[in-house]
Amino acid sequence: MAWLAQRLDVPLVIKGILAPEDAEAAIAAGAAGIVVSNHGGRTLDSGFAAIDALGPIARVVAGRMPILFDGGIRRGTDVVKALALGADSVLVGRPQAMALAVAGARGVAHILKLIIEETAVVMALCGVSRLDAIGPQLIVD
Repeated sequence: MAWLAQRLDVPLVIKGILAPEDAEAAIAAGAAGIVVSNHGGRTLDSGFAAIDALGPIARVVAGRMPILFDGGIRRGTDVVKALALGADSVLVGRPQAMALAVAGARGVAHILKLIIEETAVVMALCGVSRLDAIGPQLIVD
């Protein structure tokens, strides 16, 4: 990773981080950010859920680099949960692919609009009005 980071003229963002130690290694290598992801969980039938890895990784990273989350974001509640656990942003892949197959570009625009609207409703129900106000106080262990 360090070799690659030194040779790139663009920021290196490393996907597939599921352990705090790997996040530390990414920081040490000079990565600009990480993506907490199990790549859709298709590799192993009993693979580790990315959402379970997010909190421990966020505590180790402690704001030193952006954390993107890729793991089952389907609705607004998923967005708020990921942000509350420490993600800086979320990636939405599968819903867009399905929407594209069904209704083309209009379908993609519609699904993204739905996720944004659902996120706003969930935030209101949680009593927060800004994305940066979403934090661990919204998570019950």
